Amino acid sequence: MTNIHHQRRVRTLADLAELAGVSPGTVSRALADKSLVNAATRERIKALAAEHGFRPNQMASRLRTRRTGVIGIVVPLGHERRQHLSDPFFMAMLGPLADALTENGYDVMLSRVIPDAADWLERIVDSGMLDGVLLIGQSDEHEAIERVAARYRPLVAWGSVQPGQIHCAVGTDNFAGGRLMGERLMAGGHRRIAFLGELRAPEIAQRFHGLSAALADAGAPPALQLDTPLASDGMERHIAAHLERLGDTIDGIAAASDVIALTTMRVLADRQRRVPEDVAVVGYDDLPLASQSVPRITTVRQDTVAGARAMVDALFARIGGADAPPVVMAPILCPRDSG
Repeated sequence: MTNIHHQRRVRTLADLAELAGVSPGTVSRALADKSLVNAATRERIKALAAEHGFRPNQMASRLRTRRTGVIGIVVPLGHERRQHLSDPFFMAMLGPLADALTENGYDVMLSRVIPDAADWLERIVDSGMLDGVLLIGQSDEHEAIERVAARYRPLVAWGSVQPGQIHCAVGTDNFAGGRLMGERLMAGGHRRIAFLGELRAPEIAQRFHGLSAALADAGAPPALQLDTPLASDGMERHIAAHLERLGDTIDGIAAASDVIALTTMRVLADRQRRVPEDVAVVGYDDLPLASQSVPRITTVRQDTVAGARAMVDALFARIGGADAPPVVMAPILCPRDSG
């Protein structure tokens, strides 16, 4: 009978505190796993809570702390409106980000945003629904992100770090990555090189500039820059049109992403051009598909797992009121079979 009596009355922290013979504050800290309460007491209080089916009122707790317990993961698509969340690069970032957030007790709200209004980011951060925002990519929205970051601290983006930038970004040195692409292609004897990618997104532009610098340093002809969408819709059609027009005039392709590299290899195969013998292809990202394709894609790796961890660490630092500097990771060449 005692258990039933206790189960009926353990509805609040105070009830559980009375049962455990400690203060309500101690119960609150124990259930939040705070080290201020010694391990034995923490375990005893948790066991009592479990025995009596007691769950703290999370909404009340969040109201007290002015926290929602939700982090927004936002994919802005200003430069490429046809791209989907199922894009392999977004998926490579989403998994580690969501894991790191949920392991820390946060829920995730995922948004794919076409920035049709100038205040698209203001609407997100001022919604009152989120404790912080992670952006996967800066798209062509640098100005909007800077404007919001000047007043909203818990905001971290995956992308480029530019001189004087206000917002905290985590990403790869894309200029250095582009340079690696150029050096790899030239090491294979390729001098007539095309870059497949659009330059409106700062990360892609920096890859092209790095490639161009490597070619210029070696006295090679400048790379041809050929607009190619990152979205799968229309990608193959654009690449086929470029290759049709160029014929046999190029012997190396630097692709702005692994998906572009893979699609390019398929179009080249349709034209009976061999990779890498007739045309070498180098990609960017090192997504799983790069090592699964035939031939396997030589590419430049962005460490998305380490990057996601750095983004979440920076966000939590900023939620806690601390500063978090930008993180620029070194790109790594992954030499394989395609170039």
